[in-house]
Amino acid sequence: MMNVLLGKTGIQSNKNAFGALPIQRTDMKTAQVILKKACDNGFTFYDTARAYTDSEIKMGLAFHGMRDKIIIATKTGAAAKEQFWTDLETSLRNLKTDYIDIYQFHNPSFCPCPDDGTGLYEAMLEAKKKGMIRFIAITNHRLSVARDAVESGLYDTLQFPFSYLSGAEDIALVELAKAHNVGFLAMKALAGGLINNASAAYEGLKPYDSVLPLWGIQHEKELDDFIACQNGYVDENAQRIIADDRKELCGSFCRGCGYCMPCPVGIEINMCARMSQFIRRSPSAPQLSEAGQERMLKIEKCLNCGKCKAKCPYGLDIPNLLKENLKDYKEILAGKAV
Repeated sequence: MMNVLLGKTGIQSNKNAFGALPIQRTDMKTAQVILKKACDNGFTFYDTARAYTDSEIKMGLAFHGMRDKIIIATKTGAAAKEQFWTDLETSLRNLKTDYIDIYQFHNPSFCPCPDDGTGLYEAMLEAKKKGMIRFIAITNHRLSVARDAVESGLYDTLQFPFSYLSGAEDIALVELAKAHNVGFLAMKALAGGLINNASAAYEGLKPYDSVLPLWGIQHEKELDDFIACQNGYVDENAQRIIADDRKELCGSFCRGCGYCMPCPVGIEINMCARMSQFIRRSPSAPQLSEAGQERMLKIEKCLNCGKCKAKCPYGLDIPNLLKENLKDYKEILAGKAV
C-alpha cells in the first residue's frame, strides 16, 4: 500500500482517497455501505463539499462514532464572511463532527488573502483558532490562481485537476507545491470520467509521490477496483491504455467541470462537449437514444455568444468543440441503428 504525505499538514494517507461528489447520486443506504466499505479497506481520506447536495450528510451518517479513523476535507463556496460561517456550521452539523481537518475555499476566481477586503481568509484564521478547522486550503481549476495560492505561503493544501492526461504546466504545478511543502490533492483524477480503467489511473499517478488522487466513487464496483489496485493488482494493459489515452486525449478536451454553465439556450455543455470521447470509449444505448439525440441537437441552437468560452478555466474554444462533437455524433449516428 502506497502512502502520500500531504506537505506541512503532516497528514499521511493511503494513495487511494475517496472523492465524495458522486455519492450524492446514490441512495442513502447504498452510500453508507460504500463509505463504510472504503474505510474498512484502508481509505482514510474523504473529500466532499457544501455544494455537493447531501454528500456531507451521507458521510456524517456513515462515519458517526468513527471520527478518529478518518480525515475529512470539505469546501465552502462563500464569497463573503457571513456565508463562510453559515457554510462551516452547516458542514459540521451534516458531518456530525466538531472539526474539519482540511477546509477549502471552493474554486474562487482569485486567491483569498489577508486584507483583500473580503474577510474570507481572516474567517479561516478565526475558525482555525477556535479549533473548528485544522488546516486552511483551496481548490481551483485555474493555473494562475493555483500558483498564487502555492507561492503565497497561506495554504496548507491545494486541490487541482490532475491525472495522467495532465500536461507540462500541471506537472510543474505539482513540483511547485512539493517545493513549497503544500499538499497536493488531485481532483479529476479520472479526467471527468474519460479515464475508465482504475488500474491505469492508479499506475499513471504512481510516479507522483506527493499527489493524493481523489477517486470519484459512486458504485461499489468502482471502489472494489481501487481496493484491488492498492493491494497490488496491475492490469497487464495499463501502460498501453495510458499511452493510447495520452495520444488520443491530451490537449484540448473538456474536463466536464461545468463552470461554463448555464448555457443561454440550454445546451448541456459539460456532457455535449465531450460526447465524442464518451461514445467511442464507453458506448451506451442512452447516448444514441431519442433523448440523447435531442440533447446533442441543441448544439445547433448555439448563439456563439462566447459566454461559455469566457468562463472556461482551461481556455477551451467551447463553441467550436461543441460543433466538432455534434459533427462526429451525427456521423456515428448515421452508421448505427438506434
